[in-house]
Amino acid sequence: MAEATQHKLVKGETGDWEIVIGMEIHAQVIANSKLFSGSATEFGAEPNSQVSMVDAAMPGMLPVLNEKCVEQAVRTGFGLNAEIMRTSVFARKNYFYPDLPQGYQISQFEDPIIGKGAIEIDLPDGTTKEIGITRLHLEQDAGKSVHDQHPKKSFVDLNRSGCALMEIVSEPDIRGPEEAVAYLSKIRMILRYLETCNGNMDEGSMRADVNISVRKPGDELGTRAEIKNVNSLKAVQQAIDFEVERQIEHIEAGNEVVQETRLWDTVKMETRSMRSKEEAHDYRYFPDPDLLPLVLEEDFIAEIEKTIPELPDQKKHRFMGEYGLNLYDASILISERPRADYYEAVANDNDAKLAANWVINELLGALNKDEKTLSESPISAKSLGGLIALISDNTISGKIAKDVFAEMYASGKEASAIVEEKGLKQVTDTGAIEAIVDEVIAENPENLEKYRGGKDKLFGFFVGQVMKKSQGKANPAIVNELLKKKL
Repeated sequence: MAEATQHKLVKGETGDWEIVIGMEIHAQVIANSKLFSGSATEFGAEPNSQVSMVDAAMPGMLPVLNEKCVEQAVRTGFGLNAEIMRTSVFARKNYFYPDLPQGYQISQFEDPIIGKGAIEIDLPDGTTKEIGITRLHLEQDAGKSVHDQHPKKSFVDLNRSGCALMEIVSEPDIRGPEEAVAYLSKIRMILRYLETCNGNMDEGSMRADVNISVRKPGDELGTRAEIKNVNSLKAVQQAIDFEVERQIEHIEAGNEVVQETRLWDTVKMETRSMRSKEEAHDYRYFPDPDLLPLVLEEDFIAEIEKTIPELPDQKKHRFMGEYGLNLYDASILISERPRADYYEAVANDNDAKLAANWVINELLGALNKDEKTLSESPISAKSLGGLIALISDNTISGKIAKDVFAEMYASGKEASAIVEEKGLKQVTDTGAIEAIVDEVIAENPENLEKYRGGKDKLFGFFVGQVMKKSQGKANPAIVNELLKKKL
């Protein structure tokens, strides 16, 4: 059994192996109509209810390019820090399949709309790494073959036929399953920030083809196998783990890895051969005679650039610099744009680190437990900010704040109203606290003697007794200070 070692190497029978991964991500463009027709793109519609004559490849039908899809591809190019190509060409990729009515797919081959770029990924050990982007090209999706509706027949649903896809191709810079998951997560995050793809892998609007090979450190690239249409982060990790082990054992047994396309079987938890992998030219690409080269004007590109929001990595670095957050907290808070906006609203005029703790640990913890999204939160950012302000100005203690938070979460009431109703204000009157301290000391002469005899740990006992008598309302700092003097 292969096991991971340091330096992203995997140990086999004959020593260390290096994993090399490149990914092709197919992301469905957010647009109301398809790439070359006016048909709707809504998910979950009745089979074959969103199919125009163009999508069904009726004779004489001509494709008309959707400007919105072009705009979304350019927006994504900016998000990938990539080169926007001024001229790109649509080509026909020829292959035959029941759910591809034209007998070819309109895609881009030699001249894509977006060229080389790079993104930063965040790894579990707190480090970051840059992954190169080779290209992004636009293409139309195929339909869907359905095999589980009839014992002897397969059905074809063409609703997806012609939907616009962005295929984002990485450089082979990924060195293991953790990096692959981090890369896919970051691409999905960028697309969601830009609102160019919803990233819903369970609906098929984002799918990954994972190209995996292994080699001895320093050797030439090995022969790769492509795992097709992996549709969750967990499946990507599991498929890579299995395939790496399979390839290493295969090579160490004296065999050669065959270049092929494989599928990930989520039931058997294994990859299995689908077909030998043809080289790209076997698709007989040629420029589509019905479509002119796509030429982007400078004004068109400049107008799109003006609309690009602050992207995840920019936000992450700003949160670390401006708010003093560590990489872990910043990464959690920027993972979704609404979450980052919520946090900033809470941190406004408050202690930013305290705000991060409350958003991550208390709010997201409670929502996660109830399987709710942030949009379903019963506590608004302004309300949570109000609670944190009460902690910061010593109106309530951190301990009581947790009880107030629970009440806010259950009732939707404001923190100040709950504190007022229940009389939870923190006691900061030194005289009142001193009286309680004196009572506690008087009631525990034995423990006082033991403490003075060297049992320092009993200090915590006295603090606990004072807090108990004050119903948790005594200011802990004053309690500690007075006890140190008195004891």
